[in-house]
Formats: sequence, structure tokens, C-alpha cells
Amino acid sequence: MPDRCAGPTAWDARLSSPASPVCSPDWLALREDADAAARAPDLVELVRVHLVAGACPAAPAVIRDLGCGTGSMGRWLAGRLPGPQMWMLHDRDPGLLASAAARMPAVAADGAPVTARTQQGDLAELSSADLAGTALVTASAVLDLLTAEEVDGLAAACAEAGAAALLALSVTGRVELTPSDPLDAALAAAFDAHQRRCMDGRRLLGPDAGAAAVEAFARRGTVVESRPSPWRLGADQAELADEWLRGWIGAACTQQPDLARWAATYLCRRLDACTAGQLRIVVGHVDVLALPTGAP
Repeated sequence: MPDRCAGPTAWDARLSSPASPVCSPDWLALREDADAAARAPDLVELVRVHLVAGACPAAPAVIRDLGCGTGSMGRWLAGRLPGPQMWMLHDRDPGLLASAAARMPAVAADGAPVTARTQQGDLAELSSADLAGTALVTASAVLDLLTAEEVDGLAAACAEAGAAALLALSVTGRVELTPSDPLDAALAAAFDAHQRRCMDGRRLLGPDAGAAAVEAFARRGTVVESRPSPWRLGADQAELADEWLRGWIGAACTQQPDLARWAATYLCRRLDACTAGQLRIVVGHVDVLALPTGAP
């Protein structure tokens, strides 16, 4: 058996920690292209219309990126939106904040200036007062790390502040591997249970986060749109597929230890298929857009 899939911990993720708020910069870099390809572009058009309608010639649109990581959302979105923008980058990790600020685009879609500031802290503690004057709140791959109460609080803060929200890439629990394997369903169920686990006294939403956000915003009278935003991984994303498989299997085995007896051989089969260009993986995500009442 090849070294890459031998031994009891062969499936351990090297870069990613599923359902952990701590993200490796290398993992964020590895997934950035797949994230960019997955996000729903038609929701960006709705955001653009909203920002243009509410634009103030004397001030840039304030956009707050929650859990910004290394800033991939800003790099993807700022250049797709018109007008001057001031991005407030929020994260608990000062190293990630510095990286995000240094790599933000300098200009918007129409050549208007884009600036950035950083704010260290916990996004779950943001209130409507903190969001005063904010045109748009963004987040990417964040909602599934929150609890139902935290998602509800975020929706309340955005609604009370009159801020739109574009919340991308929340996992849905849908995973399709082609060709299929008899272990797929058991691993998927255990992984989803792991995503919903209690951590530090908090029960995470995991794959229920997107639906919870839609309900929380809709209950407050905002206009809500959602779109599927799946990763589609094949031979051209072999490195990301390798790392995702290790994280997926490792989390499933943590949740259901009896699966570990088959994990290494399963991983080996999957990695061999990936190397041969025969494996396709679809990882379900959802993008949610909430617009204030009366927005275009």
C-alpha cells in the first residue's frame, strides 16, 4: 500500500480541520480557486443593483467581511462591484487579518478606489450598532461554524442595521463521489453528525446553517435569495480533493470510531482513482443573499 494511504492516521488532514474556527493559511489558499468557481454570480448582480441604488457620492460603500481569513471573498468580490468601497475585514486571527488587508484589490469594477481596514474579534458578538452605516455584510464558509442562536443574532443585527448580507459557501451535507463506493453513505452521515457536534458548549449548525440563515432573515422581513454553490473537484483539483478527502474521512472517524478500520484502504482507493483522473467529487454548498425590505 502506498505510504500516502498507509497506517492508522493516513486519513488525517494536513491543512484543514472541519468545523474548526482555526483555518490554516495553506488550506485557505488551496481552496480559493474552488471557492471562486463555486460562488453564485447572479447573486452578485443583485448586490450590485442594491449598492448602486443606495450609493452616496460623498462616501464609499462600507462592506464588512466576517471571518475574512486571508481575504479571498474580498479578492473575488470587490472587483465585481462598482463604486468606491471601504472593506472592514473581521477575523479573530491577527495574522490572517494582516494577510487579507495586504492582498485586497485596489480598484472596483469601474476603477473606483477600494480601501481596507481590519478589526480583530469574534463575529458572533457583532450588534446592529456595530453594523451601523454598513451597506453589505459578507462571509464565506463561515455560517456552518455558528450555532442557531449566533446565526439568528447575525440576521437580527443585519436587519436592524439595514445592511444587506451575502453569505457564501455554507455546507449542505450533500456529497457525491463518482464512481460510488459502499462506504460513502456511512462516512457522509458520520461527517454530518460531526459538523453538528457540540464544541466548547456550542452546538454547531453544520449542514443546517444555510436553511437556518434563510429562515432567520426571512422572519425579519428581508428579501432572501439562495443558490447552490457546489465544489466540483476532479483531476484538475487533485490536491484539494486529496486534502478534502482526508478531512472528510478524519472527521467521520472522529465522530464514529468504528469506521477507522476501513478508512485507510478507502482513502487509498479514492486517491488512486483521483490520480488516474477517474474520481469526481461534488461537495454541496449554498449561497444566501438577504436584502433589506424595499431594496431593489
